[in-house]
Amino acid sequence: MPSDQSPHKLGTEPIGKLLVEYSLPAIIAMTIVSLYHVIDSIFIGHGVGAMAIAGLAVTFPLMNLVIAFSTLVGVGSATISSIYMGQKDIQRATLVLHNAFILLLVDSVVISTVAYIFLDPILYFFGSSSETLPYARDFMQVILIINPISYLFIGLNNLMRATGYPKKAMISSFFTVAVNVIVAPIFIFVLKLGIRGAAMATGVAQTVGLVWVLFHFLNKKSFIHIQKGYFKLSKRIIISIFSIGMSPFLLNTCSCIVVIIINASLQRYGGDMAIGAYGIVNRMLALFGMVVLGLTQGMQPIIGYNYGANRFDRVKQTLRYGLFFGGCITTVGFLAHELIPGVIVGLFTDSPELLEISRTGLRIMSAVFFVVGMQIVITQFFQSIGKSKISIFLSLSRQLLFFIPCLLTLPRFYGTTGVWCSLPVADGTAFVIAVIALLYHFHKVSAKMKEVRQA
Repeated sequence: MPSDQSPHKLGTEPIGKLLVEYSLPAIIAMTIVSLYHVIDSIFIGHGVGAMAIAGLAVTFPLMNLVIAFSTLVGVGSATISSIYMGQKDIQRATLVLHNAFILLLVDSVVISTVAYIFLDPILYFFGSSSETLPYARDFMQVILIINPISYLFIGLNNLMRATGYPKKAMISSFFTVAVNVIVAPIFIFVLKLGIRGAAMATGVAQTVGLVWVLFHFLNKKSFIHIQKGYFKLSKRIIISIFSIGMSPFLLNTCSCIVVIIINASLQRYGGDMAIGAYGIVNRMLALFGMVVLGLTQGMQPIIGYNYGANRFDRVKQTLRYGLFFGGCITTVGFLAHELIPGVIVGLFTDSPELLEISRTGLRIMSAVFFVVGMQIVITQFFQSIGKSKISIFLSLSRQLLFFIPCLLTLPRFYGTTGVWCSLPVADGTAFVIAVIALLYHFHKVSAKMKEVRQA
């Protein structure tokens, strides 16, 4: 099949048109995926019970760790491939595809095997109790078995979007979510498979998505496709992938550490129901955060291509659009969480205790959510232009420098409320640092361009 558009048009078409063409499918795809997680939690909450919601929340650190390793390869390879295509180096872009395929497969098998062997100790360490362990274990055992399929699907889907096929990437995400939403209630309610059934539905859906993506990359008409002679690891390509992918990898690794601390604090001051409440709050915050990430996924090939082609005016224009729309997305989330928190958390459970704790947590943790979208866009911007050190710093500053210290101090004085308050304090501070970094970067760029013109 022909590509959605020639990737070289990234350097000529109007930025607004390109953002609609690239970001809108990515936003739709990420929204669909996020809604699946929300709907899946709703199925589990009403089909299995409030304790199952808590068990699901316990798995978040392990899920973040698994995602960290997949984004190390998936995001890094997508960024590198778009930069190579901006330089019109199609051969290296093709080599990136094959290196990513090998790395995703090997990485997923190793991570899944180790995690499966030590699953119970890991879950206890991540905040599980004797009541929530059976639910967490049942869910993660299935997830780890299907992990190689999920790795390949997510990583290759990112590459498909970055190499000129945003609509097809959106369709693949839609397929997986549609299958999941159809199969999950059958497994949970009809076949009575409980939380394990929810994980099995994910496996079925991810398999359908992988078949679709593989069909695309096996098609010789695809702009970048699988070819004989390219399945060989390149040290230079691997270093480049890991360098760019290190930012989201460290971000997700820090998220793992953060959730471990959150679960430990909530278990100490609020028990299993408080952990379950965080599971609900986390789903809602992630819903809007993933929409912003969809926006940045669409921005990434535009910024990467034009940065590689030295079209800095188009890079800056894309960033301006991204900051505006990113801020709008999380502002909508802020308003919803503050004005109708009871309606939102009521979708997940009918447990009075869980409802009350979740409602309070959602409102407090969303206090400065309106700036989060812009902070994400700035961080992803540096990643898209290959400035991995700055991107890594911005990713880690929110987690390590601000969020974790708050989590280690505020709960000692304010209990569960201290846990909820830690996030807005970290988000607000991280936003200020991100803006300073962005202004400093463009000041340096302007100074260099001025020197070139004078020379």
